[in-house]
Amino acid sequence: MLHRNDPGYDAERTGFQLLDPHRPDLIVPAATPEDVRRAVAHAAEAGLPVAVQATGHGLPQAATEGVLITTGRMNAVTINPDTATARIEAGVRWEQVIEAAARHGLAPLSGSSPSVGAVSYTLGGGLGLLARTYGYAADRVRAVDVVTADAELRHVTPGDDLFWALVGGRAGFGVVTALEIGLVPVARLYGGALHFEQVETALRTWRDWTETVPDEMTSSIAIIPFPGRTVAHIRITYTGDPREGEELVRPLRAIGPRLLDTVGEMPYTASAAIHNDPTTPSGYFATHSLLRELPDVTPLLGVRGVIEVRHLGGALARPQGAPNAVGNRDARYFAAVLSPGLAPGTDVAALRPAHDAVHDALSPWATGGRLLNFLYGANAGPEQVRRAYEPEDYARLTALKAKWDPDHLFRLNHPIPPEVVTPTP
Repeated sequence: MLHRNDPGYDAERTGFQLLDPHRPDLIVPAATPEDVRRAVAHAAEAGLPVAVQATGHGLPQAATEGVLITTGRMNAVTINPDTATARIEAGVRWEQVIEAAARHGLAPLSGSSPSVGAVSYTLGGGLGLLARTYGYAADRVRAVDVVTADAELRHVTPGDDLFWALVGGRAGFGVVTALEIGLVPVARLYGGALHFEQVETALRTWRDWTETVPDEMTSSIAIIPFPGRTVAHIRITYTGDPREGEELVRPLRAIGPRLLDTVGEMPYTASAAIHNDPTTPSGYFATHSLLRELPDVTPLLGVRGVIEVRHLGGALARPQGAPNAVGNRDARYFAAVLSPGLAPGTDVAALRPAHDAVHDALSPWATGGRLLNFLYGANAGPEQVRRAYEPEDYARLTALKAKWDPDHLFRLNHPIPPEVVTPTP
């Protein structure tokens, strides 16, 4: 255990998100499920709330008290090629699963960055590179090992109400020590990135193009400001025949002169190059909206910061596998504003007006929903978390919280209160 002022405390509490790292009373660097069980037992006996962190990419509100359980040392991966499944421990990063699965011609439903923690990503939904073809990563969960508030290690499977709550509820119902997940038969794909200076043309062309593509095509666009210019970065992942993929991408290539074009056939093990997400820890502030449609791109132009829009729908709208709590499947687009490169402790209040202006302008087409994995920092409060679920599912989650964690021990992540909530008509 590490207390404040102990050597190694600062290094252990700090993950990828540097804007406002955890500052708990006590840190337990867990290497085994038994370490987790003992930490939860200690916290429950002492009346201390619990937070959990693997890599810290999707850090919710920072813990300023209680016990932080870090899981990065729990990093074993086991692939079963016969059942096309993987068993992944709580600290595993996607890059480990990608490499292990590729040896058998398989792939996980990983996200844009292979350095992200696979378990927390999956339990929060998991909007990945193959999303429109195969759905949310959460839909592939087969079993969960979890330490609940009574300090019991449990193995839960579909049909168990705790399984339903955990898969979509992330760390609100316990500390997950391992998952069993399904893999998909993807060894290679047609994908990569297109970069243009014709930002408005690129954005409008991509928006119109998404109305025509099949479910095998998952794509997004980012508007990225650089010193002296702004660049449109279109990201492509196509799981069908590469020759068909080339034809599908032809309208995008016609946007204009390309600053960079890396789209082509590639192994899934090279898929990190599609988004080319940063790998160095940094501070960032982000907000997002879910949209029914995207008829007007004007609000996305001339904004300070990075704008990202992802095309949803396809298999995301058709739940697969065991039922879970992931909500807002009717959204067709995800639109986010990101302020990167922030120094630790930056007051984000000055950034909010620019973020709010974008989302206010998009509000006529917004569903009002949220995606749990994209709720960071101060934006991960109770009301925002509530909007990550369908009203009836949120009511069920709060009732299950009262059953499994009545003292709200796990309140330092994305908070779900232990109470009975009546769905809003």
